[in-house]
Amino acid sequence: MKTVRIGAGLGFYGDSWRSVRASIERGGVKYIGSDHLAELTLAILQKDRQKDPAAGYAKDVVPMLMELWPLAAMRGVKFVLNAGGLNPQGAREAVAKAFHAKGWKAKIAVVTGDSITGRIEELRSSGESLSHLDSGAAIDSVKDRLLFANAYLGAQPIAEALSRGADIVLTGRVADAALFLGPLAHEFGWRWDDWSRLAQGLTVGHLLECSGQASGGNFGSAGEWESIPDFHNLGYAIAEVSEDGTAVITKAPGTGGRVSFDTVRQQLLYEVHNPHAYFSPDVVLDMGNLKLEDQGTDRVRITGAGGAPRTGTLKVVAGYHDGWMGTGVIGYSWPDAYRKCEKSVDIIKGLIEERGLSIEETNVEYIGYNSLLGANADPAHRDQLNECFLRMTIRTQDKKVADGFGRLFPWLGLSGPPYLGGFHGIQGAKELLGLWPTLVKRELVESRVDVSVEDVG
Repeated sequence: MKTVRIGAGLGFYGDSWRSVRASIERGGVKYIGSDHLAELTLAILQKDRQKDPAAGYAKDVVPMLMELWPLAAMRGVKFVLNAGGLNPQGAREAVAKAFHAKGWKAKIAVVTGDSITGRIEELRSSGESLSHLDSGAAIDSVKDRLLFANAYLGAQPIAEALSRGADIVLTGRVADAALFLGPLAHEFGWRWDDWSRLAQGLTVGHLLECSGQASGGNFGSAGEWESIPDFHNLGYAIAEVSEDGTAVITKAPGTGGRVSFDTVRQQLLYEVHNPHAYFSPDVVLDMGNLKLEDQGTDRVRITGAGGAPRTGTLKVVAGYHDGWMGTGVIGYSWPDAYRKCEKSVDIIKGLIEERGLSIEETNVEYIGYNSLLGANADPAHRDQLNECFLRMTIRTQDKKVADGFGRLFPWLGLSGPPYLGGFHGIQGAKELLGLWPTLVKRELVESRVDVSVEDVG
């Protein structure tokens, strides 16, 4: 039976591609699927695009391919990357320019059509409410402040690009697992209504979409994580997939980390609200009968995925201007480090009230106590802290207020609680982007999807 090996690439914008090199050189992979778009990444790329209309794509795609393409080209390895972000054409132009300078040749495909930014009124006229997926709020409240809106596309345009000979496929917003399902469907000729095989492929994609997380990264609880070997050389997960969708999760020989029943099942349930109905643009996955068989030596066999027909809608993530953020950070040492931070909050709030500053929301974090744990932090420990940092942030519609907020903090050095030693400077206002999740009928988006393939070099 035919098998194909596909390897994990990046798990987010700014992730390391060092381990991808090992997968290409020693892992026998034919494809690398690289996920550059975490949920908030489009907001980051929008800020880039506001400064430079030619930007809006994940800029790490160029240095990544410049290092890895020579290794990949000689082995016939292809890349599927959603690094196009808000500007897939710009990503291709940047990659093509870099390749041309080196005299390298490749067929580069671009998938577009996920953006519905300029189609809001058209879609509403077609009967789409575009209301908030969680709250049900009408989009009218943010419509005039929208900066981007992109639907999560599926694997079909990726498979089409590969069928047309693409060596590198650059997409905008696609579902993370589609980066892997697309190559598998292309290789095996899976039908787009073969729900069982598509579900197996989706399972593979979900296990590989987070770089090193299925191979021991970000793994375990107290003490358990320390058993993972050779973190500095951790290998990214690789799937060896058969035509029927059966897969073995492994990693490149000689790399660190671990692929085991436990590391794989942890990634399997990552970001899954309902294991019996994990929605994607291509298929609805039921994990209820999945079987994970630990074969030892960093190999876990996956079978039994159940699939149901895809839904008639696609998820959309939109971003809108949501005011400005002002920030202040100061730190105190023992004794009474936490209580000094707490007193500083009272002082700052008093100054805000005295000056009548227009602030919509205030957030207070005590770094070293509850900045990660939030309400789960144990109060019994807070008075024993050797040091504690106060981080206060505000949200306001007035940029001047956000710009000036940090100036409320420096004078505490001589006129507040003792032993202040962690003032981080005065930070200017940062634009805040709110996220608006919604649904749209898939045919209204997919009818506009375009796949173009161009020779470079």
